[in-house]
Amino acid sequence: MTGRSHRRTAASNAVAAGAQRLAIIAGSGSLPLYVAIAARSAGEDPLIIRLKDEADLDWSQFESASISVGDVKGLGLLLSHHGIDRVVLSGGVARRPEWREIRPNLKMIAKMPSIIRTLLSGGDDTVLQMVIGLIEAQGVRVIGAHEIAPRLLATTGPLGKIKPTDDDRKDIVKAARAALALGVLDVGQGAVSVSGRIVALEGVEGTDGMLERVADLRTAGRISQRRKGVLVKLCKPQQDIRADLPTIGPSTVENASKAGLAGIAVEAGRAFILDREAMLKAADEAGLFVCGIDTALEGDMM
Repeated sequence: MTGRSHRRTAASNAVAAGAQRLAIIAGSGSLPLYVAIAARSAGEDPLIIRLKDEADLDWSQFESASISVGDVKGLGLLLSHHGIDRVVLSGGVARRPEWREIRPNLKMIAKMPSIIRTLLSGGDDTVLQMVIGLIEAQGVRVIGAHEIAPRLLATTGPLGKIKPTDDDRKDIVKAARAALALGVLDVGQGAVSVSGRIVALEGVEGTDGMLERVADLRTAGRISQRRKGVLVKLCKPQQDIRADLPTIGPSTVENASKAGLAGIAVEAGRAFILDREAMLKAADEAGLFVCGIDTALEGDMM
């Protein structure tokens, strides 16, 4: 019997015995894999539900299934068939489904008008809260990725060898205020401050796209070549922390360096650090600081 066949048989036996199981709905990026590995280390046998056109990793070492983003009916069947009682939402989703792509089940037919309105005009957090509600309507509980992989969370203070200067700290405070204001509008999670001036706010292009924009502005002379600046990423004030926590990794450091920044600050306890060792090595080599901040202590965030 192959490993995959064995897992399928074990899963079927577990369902028949009334056992409960974790499912990880996987979008793009490496976060879903980190969560899956942490779950397996804790004795779980997670089912990976790959989102079509989003999930981009090799999941051959885990039992997995694939569904489209709007296929609520298919999701409900998967959750029921595999005895799922907990679901983690993990990874990026680049595109919202069109309302015509939604495949409802009987539990959500009456909610379709509200779903369509949210997809058309709701911010990212509003959409995520709707998604969490639809999943929990299938009789399961949505939990946060941080509950499965708490070691990925940023801690307070410098994480690498480089520490922010006094000027950097002032930029951290300014960018944090801007990121929180942006979050209230349910637009994005990140902001860049250079010498106390907000030069970029994160939109639908994401953090890397925003940093590329900062690099272009610097090349064009719109931002001083001498003054560096700081990227800050925070949770939105109203955000449900079970989904879409701010995340940084090696690509964030690479793009922050290209943008000429001095460093990156994220919210301690509410932001993920991916590929931590490689990311901090790259930051140290580039002369960038990476730190976790406590937004409750404005003016002394570290």
